[in-house]
Parts: sequence; structure tokens; C-alpha cells
Amino acid sequence: MLTRLVIFDLDGTLIDSLGDIGDAMNAVLRELGHPIHPRDNYRFLVGDGLDILVRRALPPEIVEKANIDEVVGLTRREYSKRWTDTTRPFPGIPELLGELRSQDITLAVLSNKPDFATRAIVDELFADHSFAVVRGARDDVPLKPDPTAVAAIISGLGVSAKQTAFVGDTAVDMATGVNAGALTIGVTWGFREADELVAHGADHIVHRPLEILGIVDGKATR
Repeated sequence: MLTRLVIFDLDGTLIDSLGDIGDAMNAVLRELGHPIHPRDNYRFLVGDGLDILVRRALPPEIVEKANIDEVVGLTRREYSKRWTDTTRPFPGIPELLGELRSQDITLAVLSNKPDFATRAIVDELFADHSFAVVRGARDDVPLKPDPTAVAAIISGLGVSAKQTAFVGDTAVDMATGVNAGALTIGVTWGFREADELVAHGADHIVHRPLEILGIVDGKATR
């Protein structure tokens, strides 16, 4: 069955955002008097939502005593100042989106990043590419890898899970696709390694964005 819908993760999949995320979190850590993390370390801290990022970034001995909601609020503030300072689409992503649209494949974005930030960033960086649905983390919907949000997107767009591909760069993304019954495509240009993606259910591993075209048109085997 050919793919009719491709749902993309955002950070580490469509956009290289590690610098801005790390800088925002580090600004908060400095403000609170805690040690900061090297930017590259944030590739192992992100992916499960802002609350979990904060818990992972704080010193272990502080987490139980900290007001996590307050730190989350500070991080939202800092991130909103700089969310596209250095963040850009990965090379080849705009071309991939254009090719998929030319094949009448519907596109969507689902992120564990807060919903307001997800929408703002997509609007700014992908103004020329129409996504049918853009969703981030919402209080009333479980985060990935829970499949609830994927199921809602699929149902709302009138396709089936078997006609859907989920594209991401972390174990959370692969588990999300598996849980939703979608085809899972793991990308290696993001935050995690191929071994992690395979271990968590990737049907395909790609190293360059345009390789996805050969998967969704049915030429690659699952």
C-alpha cells in the first residue's frame, strides 16, 4: 500500500535546533547557579518533552527539591527569545518536502516540543511548505511515544495507519510509529545513532533526506 501521509518529528528530523535548545536551557541553569552542559550533550537530553529535559538537565541532587514547573517556565521564556537564532532546516529537507508535495503526499508535523513553539518555528522556517497538521505537546494529549496524537492526525486526514509513515531521529519517534501501526523511518542526521533507531522498531534507516522518496513510493521493501 502506497504512503499517503508522512508525519515528521521536528527537532533533529526537520530542523537542526540543538544549539538554540541547549543555549536556552544553559541560560536557565546559569541563572539558577547550576552547572551547564556542552551543547552536544543535549542530543541525549531532548526528545521526551520540556519537563523531562529540565529534569535531565538539572543536577541530580537538585531535581527532587526543585520547583520543576518554575524551571520549565524559565526555559520557555529563554527559548522563546532565541528559537530560530541558529536553528535551520537540515540540508535536503526543503527539497524533500517539495518532492513529497509534488506527489500529492500529505505532510504533518508531530513534536514533543510545546505546541506554541512547534507552530511558531514551522511557520517561520517552512513558510513555503504546506503541512496539513502541525502539533506539539498539549496538556490534554499524552506525549510521544503514546500513539494518541498520531491516531488523531490519521483519523482527521482520512487515511489509515498502513498508509502513514512516521519519520524521526530518536527511539521515542520509532516507538511512536510502531505504537500507531505506521511505517517507521529513522534518520541518522539528527540526535541519535542508527542502532538506537533499529532497536526501537525502525523499518527503514536513511542517511539523506531524499532517500525517503524511494521508501514512500513503494520501491523500497519494508
